[in-house]
Amino acid sequence: MILIIIWEVVYKVGVDVLGVWKSYTFPEPLSVIKTLGSLISDGSLIGAILISMRRIIIGYTISLVVGLILGLLIVRFKYLDENFSALILGMQTLPSVCWLPFAILWFGLSESSIIFVTTIGSVFAISMATEAGIKNVNPIYVKAASTMGAKGLKLYFNVVIPSALPSIISGMKQGWSFAWRALIAGEMLSATKGIGQILMVGRDLADINQVASVMIVIIVLGLVIDKFIFGALEKSVRRRCGLERN
Repeated sequence: MILIIIWEVVYKVGVDVLGVWKSYTFPEPLSVIKTLGSLISDGSLIGAILISMRRIIIGYTISLVVGLILGLLIVRFKYLDENFSALILGMQTLPSVCWLPFAILWFGLSESSIIFVTTIGSVFAISMATEAGIKNVNPIYVKAASTMGAKGLKLYFNVVIPSALPSIISGMKQGWSFAWRALIAGEMLSATKGIGQILMVGRDLADINQVASVMIVIIVLGLVIDKFIFGALEKSVRRRCGLERN
């Protein structure tokens, strides 16, 4: 509520008093709320959210599986570590939107192209976090488990991976945020239905209130998912590791 009041004051001072901005370049809180209500009432926003959520769930799930496997392989095989770690880091720094021309050429203007961009946007962050988490496991844990007879896959899955989980979950959270960005960029540039498409329509119509409304929806969705999925998962892992009280 305080943020909305501050926002309204900034709008009144900047637009009505000082004339720093034009009314069509700076959103007003009340107009944004009205636009948001209109998008919800006509069903366009709800439909777009469902479509976008389906895409990101598919893309993120693929990136999660591929990223975890890739991270495990890099740690397991020294050749891959020496030759692919730097490449993966370089790929991670590459903006996801750069992959969109490839996606369109390979898959056309289809659902698959957006899912591909979403997947490629998060897979490297997850693999890097998996690699770093396993490499930074305290050697004492491994030695202690080895003295008690744990070895091979049993040592790996019962000691190493559980110890690396906090780092892996952090990478999963980062990967989710990258996947969101890639998804919105893909939907904006491929002109297909989804949250990004509504954002693009607002830009084309010079409707700053619609643009602000969609931005708020994206932020809210991100916060909800972080709190109820990743937050709960992180809390559970911390409790199992003795870092948080029940």
